[in-house]
Amino acid sequence: MINGQIRDKEVRLIGENGEQLGIMSSREAMRLAQEAELDLVKVAPKAQPPVCKIIDYGKYRYELARKEKEAKKKQKTVEIKEVRLSPNIDTNDLNTKVNNAKKFIGKGNKVKVTLRFRGREMAHVQQSKHILDDFAKQLEDVATVEKQPKLEGRNMSMVLTEKR
Repeated sequence: MINGQIRDKEVRLIGENGEQLGIMSSREAMRLAQEAELDLVKVAPKAQPPVCKIIDYGKYRYELARKEKEAKKKQKTVEIKEVRLSPNIDTNDLNTKVNNAKKFIGKGNKVKVTLRFRGREMAHVQQSKHILDDFAKQLEDVATVEKQPKLEGRNMSMVLTEKR
């Protein structure tokens, strides 16, 4: 809220240089802001009494946007990479998939390992669970299982994340 939108009887006022000007009526605070040719901005509405500051509102909004943009830069996005397996995968193929998963985890991504069942393979779902367990065991030095293997329709999947 700025200027005329502030309807509180009393406000705690902070001057343009950051000094405390004390508690006063909002009309008095508004008059001081107009004398300084700046805006009266409510910075802490939930405080008792609300805290208002005499500042240039345009500059204040610009600073907030800049801080938000800076915080966004420092944020790290984690992608989920998927590795697909089949129940009749051979050892060397499995090792290749393990190496791919190691690369993904090394870059800081999560890895979703999916075991796909087609046709009659659905009859042997429980015997195929050991493939995902072996996969996790081969990666236990670099990754931990975040989500245990679970059957969802025709796919059994688990999620691995980087070890902390």
